[in-house]
Amino acid sequence: MLHRRSIVVLLPATFLAGAAIVATLAEAGAIVAGVLAASSVGMFVGVRLAGLAARGWVSDLATATRAVVDGSTEALPAAGTFGPLASIARLITDIADALLSAQQAATTDRLTQVANRPTLLAFLFAEVERVTRYGRPLSIAFVDIDHFKAVNDTYGHEAGDIVLQGVSKVFRESTRQSDLVARYGGEEFVFVFPETTVDEATAVAEKVRLLVMKERFAGVAEQCVVSVSIGIAGGQGQHLRVDQLLRDADAAMYSAKALGRNQTFVFAEVDDDSARIPRSPISAAGRTRAAEVGALARHAAEAALAAVVDPLPHYRGKPSSLIAAISVQMARELNQPEKEVQRVRIASLLHDIGKVAIPEQIFEKPGPLSPEEWESVVQHPRIGQVIIEEVATVRDAGVIILHHHERFSGHGYPFGLRGTEIPLGARIVAIADAYDAMVHDRPYRASIGHSAAIAELRRYAQLQFDPELVSLFCDLFSAAPPVPDPSLLITPPRQLIRLRGDRRQRSTA
Repeated sequence: MLHRRSIVVLLPATFLAGAAIVATLAEAGAIVAGVLAASSVGMFVGVRLAGLAARGWVSDLATATRAVVDGSTEALPAAGTFGPLASIARLITDIADALLSAQQAATTDRLTQVANRPTLLAFLFAEVERVTRYGRPLSIAFVDIDHFKAVNDTYGHEAGDIVLQGVSKVFRESTRQSDLVARYGGEEFVFVFPETTVDEATAVAEKVRLLVMKERFAGVAEQCVVSVSIGIAGGQGQHLRVDQLLRDADAAMYSAKALGRNQTFVFAEVDDDSARIPRSPISAAGRTRAAEVGALARHAAEAALAAVVDPLPHYRGKPSSLIAAISVQMARELNQPEKEVQRVRIASLLHDIGKVAIPEQIFEKPGPLSPEEWESVVQHPRIGQVIIEEVATVRDAGVIILHHHERFSGHGYPFGLRGTEIPLGARIVAIADAYDAMVHDRPYRASIGHSAAIAELRRYAQLQFDPELVSLFCDLFSAAPPVPDPSLLITPPRQLIRLRGDRRQRSTA
């Protein structure tokens, strides 16, 4: 059925055609008849072309609308290409933009501009279903920014946000377009690597880790360098489950942290070979004794720190027993664990330790402080944190202590780590400890000489010891045995010696 406007145009065209016929029959002149006939034909053609164009615009607009309904994010054609329907096209374009913005807000983490956790889980479930159906490989990486709390505490939360954004940018630019990078929560991220084996995912993760270390963050102090610990898990086909993948990758990431951070650790099931590894559980008596010695060591560390800072003539951060009593009582009232109570106690005693770096004249000044002087004063919390972090190197040695009986072949304890999975410090201490044991008498055997000890180290390289470190040891000490250095021993401060002496006298009395 013709449109009303088309009928209105066709009536004059029909009249002109009839007039042309009449003019021809009446011999009114060939020119007049030709003009009337051409006008009639022009009107007919114009109406036809207009109808075709209108149908084209409507069809294109319907296609564009259908794409918006289907969720397509591709840009719509310019509104001007829809002729008289341009105003409707502009409205549809506005709707498409609004839908796209809403979709991005629902699927993207606002701060880091990577996928959020719900999007990650939806993508991961879909990928696991796909690889299960077709027997394809899939790997994921659990990534955590090391010491991120220290970044916030030292440089402020705004700087922490800048670091998150910068690290996320490295993640996005260093992974493939087919991979998914998502923020799992806080400073934790997850990468999903479709069609990727564990070895291939590890190579990508190592590249990302090295690039993060090189990253510098605009607006944050130049010395702010961050690293990441990465755990890898994956598999192929029907053996994969979403919860298991996430759990394994998370466990591998925590292993990377336990091994000293800033490294990539691949999750592996315990196999028949490593099942022979003794797991050395801690007995109740052993744990009790360890807690007692640990408490003594903590008190010794506190006393040593006090012995260093107390004699400074201008130090105004003297520990306050009143502050400590209030803090401890409040922590216990809140039912905090005893470890947390002790942490609060130590912090309450040392909260002003950073004042060691503030010039004495500032404390003695009777009037108000200048802006420069005030800037010096407000630094003392951060200075205090730096001091305590230096002391924390004792705590960080725990990783080396934990793993110094691991063997390069994987048959050591307590976890049966292999090769470079064992922290470097633990591999070094293992060689030094073994050499010392060999050149000194033991209740169960006599000592052997230096040359024999060197030969034993070489014999067990690759099995018990890192072969490269054994070579280094031999290069250093083959010609002459190592010499003890008493200056490296830990010497307790005089105050601590006096304290121990007082305790002995009281116990004797």
